[in-house]
Amino acid sequence: QVQLVESGGGLVQAGGSLRLSCAASKPTLNRYTMAWFRQAPGKEREFVAAISALGLSTNYRDSVKGRFTISRDNAMNTLYLQMNSLKPEDTAVYYCAARTHWGAYTASAYDDWGQGTQVTVSS
Repeated sequence: QVQLVESGGGLVQAGGSLRLSCAASKPTLNRYTMAWFRQAPGKEREFVAAISALGLSTNYRDSVKGRFTISRDNAMNTLYLQMNSLKPEDTAVYYCAARTHWGAYTASAYDDWGQGTQVTVSS
């Protein structure tokens, strides 16, 4: 099991940027696929981006392509999400998650979750 703690959320104006971080407890983080999900009020949790264990593969939901970048530093046991050109529709609680295999983009496929960090984008 991997314990995950997100940080970096906040309030930003549309067009602004935020960088989310996710600190992991596992010293063997390089064995895990990592992902970011988000959940807006009244909506289901949705996939945002994923990165493979060694960072060689990434995948994004269409609405964030070209604006968000997922990355990881396995030496620091940390996952990142750089969010640029933010829009009001990006407002949500953002969660990081981990699983042992690549290739899944639904919340039910991920085993370990952080507590979430709020991102609010004002228009």
